[in-house]
Amino acid sequence: MDNHIREAQTAEENTPRERVILIGVSLDGDESVARSLEELAQLADTAGALTVATVIQNRERIHPGTYIGKGKIEEVKALLIAMDADGVICDDELSPAQLNNLQHELECKVMDRTLLILDIFAGRAVTSEGKIQVELAQLRYRAARLVGLRDSLSRLGGGIGTRGPGEKKLETDRRLIRSRISALRRDLEDVERHRELLRAGREARPTKTAAIVGYTNAGKSTLLNLLTDAQVLSEDRLFATLDPTSRVMELDDGQQVLLTDTVGFIRKLPHHLVEAFRSTLEEARFADYIIHVADASNPQVEMQMEVVYDTLKELGVVGKPVITLLNKQDLGTDDIRDPRADHVLKISARTGEGIEEFKKLMEELLSENLILVERVYSYDQAGRIALIREHGQLLREEYLPDGIAVTARVPKEIYGRI
Repeated sequence: MDNHIREAQTAEENTPRERVILIGVSLDGDESVARSLEELAQLADTAGALTVATVIQNRERIHPGTYIGKGKIEEVKALLIAMDADGVICDDELSPAQLNNLQHELECKVMDRTLLILDIFAGRAVTSEGKIQVELAQLRYRAARLVGLRDSLSRLGGGIGTRGPGEKKLETDRRLIRSRISALRRDLEDVERHRELLRAGREARPTKTAAIVGYTNAGKSTLLNLLTDAQVLSEDRLFATLDPTSRVMELDDGQQVLLTDTVGFIRKLPHHLVEAFRSTLEEARFADYIIHVADASNPQVEMQMEVVYDTLKELGVVGKPVITLLNKQDLGTDDIRDPRADHVLKISARTGEGIEEFKKLMEELLSENLILVERVYSYDQAGRIALIREHGQLLREEYLPDGIAVTARVPKEIYGRI
């Protein structure tokens, strides 16, 4: 899997980079737009484009027809020529009318944040499930914008927004796209049923589960690698990994917890993407614990944490114990708080700082679910002791003439079996 991604990255590096201008609209002087455009530039870089200029227009409301006003359109047209740019990327999702009108006015390739994120996901999806989810999200987005996208993309002959399993469907009519969406939904339902069976199998076992969530590039995969030797691709890029990975973390006291890495969140996460990846993201809804990884070195960390909690709420993840790990302490951080978390620890997944404290915390939390057992098992009941070793903590074992004296802590789920 890693080789597949690295080969794709090498191909990207050898492809001439598209030159783009970023456009944002600040409503009533909203200062966060500048920071949002900084993130959009990172997304563009991840997709293989080079940002050559940014434009922000202050407005009372977004122009319903062209996103930005007539005067700003003229300014962008001049910038396109001066900077030899190939196209523009708008920081908000454009309606079909805005997309068509803006590309007609600018006579260049026009994209929005949603299309950019979908394009990144298309380049990063590796498993069959990931590819189905991305193609479904792409087609849902493109179905309403088919004419405009066809005109825009055919003018430039590819690049950002044309990658992924759905690229060949752009030149088909809406009827065929709807048919393809129906087929993908059926495929995704099969995948979801398989995921539910796996989840049911996990629930039948006493091993507790924890979902690792967080803003994209917060360090989730690095943490999973450190805790479980998962060998998941980890790099300083947005959405470095898409496909969820589950690994068992062994704690020093013999307890185990199943960790699942989930796709990173981001502000203005496309609705189509949330719907398509719902089965993957719902791993958090069925987990016993939420491990929230935050990049404490990022000046926008509080906004990013807000996005994570909003997304979890949208997915129905409520009432779960939340452990917030303020990651990247090695890069220098401010004093950050998370009042919504049950526990907050400072760590560095890169250097290992704070990891032992995190493991101790997990041991304590898992122990809260254990029942103390003190009894003597006859020798023909030795199989029950093996069950304790596998799922609980065997504190004392003494062989006596009439049986085996055991002191142990076991999960509530297997107490009746031993």
